[in-house]
Amino acid sequence: MSTDTALVLGGGGLTGIGWECGILYGLARAGVDLTNAGLVVGTSAGSVVGAQLTSGLLTPQELYERQLGGAEGEVAARLGAGLLARYAVAMARSRTATAYRQRVGALALAAHTVGEKERRDVLASRLVSREWPERRLVVTAVDAQSGELEAFERGSGSGLVDAVSASCAVPGVWPPVTVGGRRFIDGGIRSATNADLAVGHARVVIIAPISLGSKLVPSPSAQAARLREAGARVLLITPSAAARKAFGRNVLDPARRDPAARAGLAQAAEHVEEAAAVWSAGAA
Repeated sequence: MSTDTALVLGGGGLTGIGWECGILYGLARAGVDLTNAGLVVGTSAGSVVGAQLTSGLLTPQELYERQLGGAEGEVAARLGAGLLARYAVAMARSRTATAYRQRVGALALAAHTVGEKERRDVLASRLVSREWPERRLVVTAVDAQSGELEAFERGSGSGLVDAVSASCAVPGVWPPVTVGGRRFIDGGIRSATNADLAVGHARVVIIAPISLGSKLVPSPSAQAARLREAGARVLLITPSAAARKAFGRNVLDPARRDPAARAGLAQAAEHVEEAAAVWSAGAA
């Protein structure tokens, strides 16, 4: 493990989980193993991948193979046009990023969804361990009332399953998650990657299923640029045209996870050289 390296895994639904696992396995198969990162930051889909990756119980190949075939236990959902419109209205009415997150949090708290326990059981079934890893894993979520970022990690007072459930609590689709008497929603509401949490690390790879941002939600490319300005060597990987096609129209559709994983594995070949250059830069 190298303490000056950080792997940032962004949000992007079930297709994001599959695609990230494909990218990681493809790079590892080509000799660039990102699993030895000193820090792993996981947001939403990335928290699921990060928790499995840092568990020490799965190789990149095994993690990839878990994405193939059926998706038993998963429930199909959709980010419908109506919900996306409500996000857009919340953004248009907000002058600050915090105000936007508070509005989306209020939307989430008022939404009719499945129960917290039912949803938690689904997230628990995705993980191979329910305990925080020894390696440093940071899982992001947003306080539904204050709009502030919460960076859960070992010793923060939250169980791993609760932290991952909070990070994956898409507002209006899944219920906010209660941790320590507070309610939390998807960390992707603050940023698709929350890559700024990797500041201070010399070598950073960001794998971002969602590449877009807005005036109130910084894009992965904007966060990557700030890390470079701070002196880090950074590689940002976003989906290719073929990967986006594999995702389909609904990133929350369990049936799309398999094709997304295969697309990630195929795309990884395009990034081997640059990933190796970043990951080995300055290494002893």
